[in-house]
Amino acid sequence: MADKPVGKLSLFSLIAMVVGSMVGAGIFNLPGRFATATGPFGAIIAWAIAGTGMYMLARVFQALAERRPDIDSGVFAYAKAGFGDYMGFLSAFGYWLGSCLGNVFYWVLIGSTLGFFFPAVFGDGSTAIAIIVSLIGIWSFHFMILRGVEQATFINTVVTIAKIVPLIVAILAFIFFFNYAQFSENFFGGVGMPEKTLLAQVRDTMLITVFVFLGIEGASVYSRFAKKRSDVGSATVLGFVAVTGLMVAVTLLPFATAPRAAIAGVQNPSLAGALELVVGHWGAVFISVGVLVSVLGAYLAWSLICAEVLFAAAKSNDMPKMFAAQNGNGVPANALWLTNIVVSLFVISTYWSRDAFNFMLDMTSVTALLPYLLVAGYGVLLARSGIGYEQTPEKRGRDQIFGWIAVIYTLFMFVAAGLKYVLLVAVLFVPGTVLYFWARRELRARLFTPVELIVFAVTVIAGLIGAYGLATGIITP
Repeated sequence: MADKPVGKLSLFSLIAMVVGSMVGAGIFNLPGRFATATGPFGAIIAWAIAGTGMYMLARVFQALAERRPDIDSGVFAYAKAGFGDYMGFLSAFGYWLGSCLGNVFYWVLIGSTLGFFFPAVFGDGSTAIAIIVSLIGIWSFHFMILRGVEQATFINTVVTIAKIVPLIVAILAFIFFFNYAQFSENFFGGVGMPEKTLLAQVRDTMLITVFVFLGIEGASVYSRFAKKRSDVGSATVLGFVAVTGLMVAVTLLPFATAPRAAIAGVQNPSLAGALELVVGHWGAVFISVGVLVSVLGAYLAWSLICAEVLFAAAKSNDMPKMFAAQNGNGVPANALWLTNIVVSLFVISTYWSRDAFNFMLDMTSVTALLPYLLVAGYGVLLARSGIGYEQTPEKRGRDQIFGWIAVIYTLFMFVAAGLKYVLLVAVLFVPGTVLYFWARRELRARLFTPVELIVFAVTVIAGLIGAYGLATGIITP
């Protein structure tokens, strides 16, 4: 099928895609998650690590957008260019799967937020009614997106602006009620909280920082829609800086308004509870409404990204050809159908989950790490090779440093996540490789190089260990 000409997105629209992808559910849960793990001192260290690592990753995306303008839908395509077909597939599948899990998390949070208003009906977001409402929402978005990407991105831009307002109001309220004595009491851990080493405090915040930074690559994924290729890198960095400022403020300011133990004990979304401690019940209602708007907007952005990743992977023969099909509106319809079927199945599975909220959040974070690691690694390889640096050779050393720091950061994130989540991701990767076999058979190409065969074998072994752990109860989701 011939590709239908697509509309082009301005720099502002690309920034809105980055902000819309990043400002979703995670930012509204930062106060409680951080207060449970650490005080302001540990939080500052955690944001310094996460901010530095993710900024370097943003600069890698920017450099790759400038040096390899021929590569579209960059997250998995960069992995393929640097490390071969199978690693490109693992990056695409992992990124797509993580995005699906993230979308499930969004619907669980929507249900739990509605539970704030209707506790007997929606509960913690995994009741039968909550699941039915989620399924209706999933398929309503599905059919809206099928009508055209440009329409959906316009709605995302509007929603992005609308959902920033509750965050700004909350930040202003925290500033107005800032209590230096309370902040000082909480600074090194506060009272009424378990004693933990500073290293343990920082480690326990790491996965939530990965989650809230997901979407930093939003402009890169939609590079084929950009009016100017240079806007992709600019949108990535500008969106990153803006959202990081919001997240640090939302994390640190509540420590100056209430005891750490009180913030740690509020219900999700914890920003609503933290604001309620300061201004009363209306604050929780206000933020809860903002959560619903924010999460719905983020879900729209991630539904687009999910379909776009499958579509681009199929166009480059890394996924079966059927996912490269577009409807009359230029939307990758088959990719969107598979995405929403998988999301629906995961949503239904939350009915039997003991803690779907945090499990989906952490799994989403870990599945994003492999694609990010491969992008960072390719940034290093490209700078070392000099390809694309013919006119600016002086920037090669700088970009290598950016790439190496991003590599070290993502490896550190794997360690911080723990072996459990790495094994669980492998459990999902093994059956997903069927799609790789399917695509390679269509091409009549060989499955693996010798190195790729080793990677596949390691993935299978890790998946079997993870499956055994699940079956025996050693690993619990």
